[in-house]
Amino acid sequence: MSSAAGNDYFLLHRLIRHLSGLAASSFFSEIRVVGGDNVPQTGPIIITATHHNMMLDPLQRFRIRGYCIIGVKPPCSQTPSMRQVLLSSGNIPVERKSKDRQVLFRGTFEALSKGYAVALFPEGTSYTEPRIMQIKDGAAWAALEYTKYAKENPGKCNTTQEVKIVPVAIVYTNKSKYRSSVIVEFGQPISMDPYKEQFFSDVEGAPRAAAKQLSQAIETELVTHTVNGPDWDTIYAARMARDILWAREGSINLDEFVAISQTLVDIFSTSGLTPNFNTVRHRLLEYYSLLQSTNLTNSILSTLPLPRDLDPNKPVALPSRLLTLLIFIRDTCSSLMHLPFFLFPLIIHLPVYIMGRFGAHLVQDEEETQAQNKVAFGLVSLFLIYPAAFFFLWALLWYTPTGAMIAAGTVWMFAVYHNRMINANYEAARRFIAAWRVLIGVWAPKKWDLSLAALSPYTTPSIPKENPWVQRPSPESEPENKTSKPTQTRILPPTTSTISSAPSDNTTGTSADVSPSSESPNHTNNIIQLLPNPNLVLPSEQEPPVNLTTNTRSFSSSSSSLPSAPSRRRPPTRRIMRHVLRARVEAVKALAAFFDHLERAGERKGKLKIRASAHLAEVYGGFEVREGSLGSVVGNANNRDLNANGTGDMNVNMHGNLNGSGNENTQGQGWRYATEAVGFLRKRGAKIPSVSAGVGLGMNGLEEDDEWALGASGSDMDTDELKAER
Repeated sequence: MSSAAGNDYFLLHRLIRHLSGLAASSFFSEIRVVGGDNVPQTGPIIITATHHNMMLDPLQRFRIRGYCIIGVKPPCSQTPSMRQVLLSSGNIPVERKSKDRQVLFRGTFEALSKGYAVALFPEGTSYTEPRIMQIKDGAAWAALEYTKYAKENPGKCNTTQEVKIVPVAIVYTNKSKYRSSVIVEFGQPISMDPYKEQFFSDVEGAPRAAAKQLSQAIETELVTHTVNGPDWDTIYAARMARDILWAREGSINLDEFVAISQTLVDIFSTSGLTPNFNTVRHRLLEYYSLLQSTNLTNSILSTLPLPRDLDPNKPVALPSRLLTLLIFIRDTCSSLMHLPFFLFPLIIHLPVYIMGRFGAHLVQDEEETQAQNKVAFGLVSLFLIYPAAFFFLWALLWYTPTGAMIAAGTVWMFAVYHNRMINANYEAARRFIAAWRVLIGVWAPKKWDLSLAALSPYTTPSIPKENPWVQRPSPESEPENKTSKPTQTRILPPTTSTISSAPSDNTTGTSADVSPSSESPNHTNNIIQLLPNPNLVLPSEQEPPVNLTTNTRSFSSSSSSLPSAPSRRRPPTRRIMRHVLRARVEAVKALAAFFDHLERAGERKGKLKIRASAHLAEVYGGFEVREGSLGSVVGNANNRDLNANGTGDMNVNMHGNLNGSGNENTQGQGWRYATEAVGFLRKRGAKIPSVSAGVGLGMNGLEEDDEWALGASGSDMDTDELKAER
């Protein structure tokens, strides 16, 4: 990089930053930045960000202090003019074929030596999976090699500050959905001090071991600030429960979104937690799949009041025809009230909406690419519409300089007005369409309803297409000796075996010994250690067998055992809407019984625990046991009075691996009390359905603030059993 460019060096970069900010704010309703104080304001830094939404991830990175993004191949920067354009736009060349890392990271070193920030995506590719699948060592090598470069070439560095790595988790509330939200959370900066001595060592393998340890530290931070689950069914069940507990769109504080979501994932990862554990997962998955198949959301349906009588021994009552008609009239009036103020912007931006949908349709089986195409196709349309509008207004003002300023200001204010008005009008339009579809479904003759056999394909959630660039454990390579060093640990799906009074000794998942490439090894085993082990079971009763109308799927952690579901046509509204409304009531009933049993069992026994991700167990009152100190409890003051497992015995499964240096690095299983976890959700606004032994206490719609009350328990416990237990 030449210093002659001065302040104008990143001119193109600033332009791209401004345009990308406009694009991101136009697509997303809110971009919440958490932990911005963790970003050093001066000195070289390497941003290591998650990468689950293609081009939109780099757009989020443009919201911090200036930086460059690595990824330009040498042929793109061979000519001086092209190199200058790329550098001005914030890109630096990478000699990817070079085996000399000092040459490989030459452009990175030049940027860091000037105190810039460099953004990297250590996962290596963008993908859609239930958890972080891989963290490669490139970012760790870049940071450590620059530390070595700065030590050996102090005269070439404009700053004496050492480089730091800042992990960044980019979490989307619904990454492919228009007007969803984004949480950009900056983790604690990682210093090179703990790794320098080993990296500078002449001992064979020491530099590689230091790089692996640094990658593990990056991985730990990224997992801490993202939502990770063992399989798609667990993720989907947790999402559905979250949408029911927080029915209003945007009612969750985005600062707490990750912790809330991970808590629910941990709860539904704890197999055999309640007698109706399998049933509640099935009901949630069925409802989630039906919403997915019909392009509806629970927040839209929440305007429909739930029936007052939810006795499980009686057929599920659906909204009456008169009620659906009144709701349709109400939503129609609401939409018509908004329409006059938004009709003109709607007509002007209609090509943008159409092109965005068309772009998403081109990659309908790649969730991580849909939002990118929506933004890209929408921007192309805007670049045609807004200039045309400007020249049209300018022509009306006789092409005068003053007219140009007025025309430009009018177009700018028009764009701002559209962005300010879109949320309310978009929500009103969605409610109007949903009310119309509910009206059609309820008023249609019952004989038009889909049969159970015809409904079955729509009650199994679709699995996102696998990314071929994501390394996965190979079943053939699983070692017979489970004590050998694992590089990736596969999580087994939850089971419904007999529940013991203490965690079983034989609870570790099978491991696969995969040999990753020397340049980009994975550390998936460390991610697994931070997630709850679904095979550990908790004290409870034996769950009775559940008759499921659909197949319950079991996956490995990567869901690689099953192919992604083929795209399916949307079922006719008149034939499926009753099934959707019925599934909604059944899901609420099962969830109410689930949380009721969870709270009462915790209060009665005082020791009912759920598995928890390690970082949540430490922060929110749980505990974990680390190998080397078996029997010791690590936690806060809330659990220091406990003995080994709360009942007098210690029996906790340990996960262990050998890190790059050959030292054993182990992590115990995190735990939280069930009552604490439920209280955690309540304090953050969850409207948890409450179960009452009496029938007909009534339940208002989710939009209301009244406390929920179910007429009886969930589907696994009848009224007599519930009364006896009370």
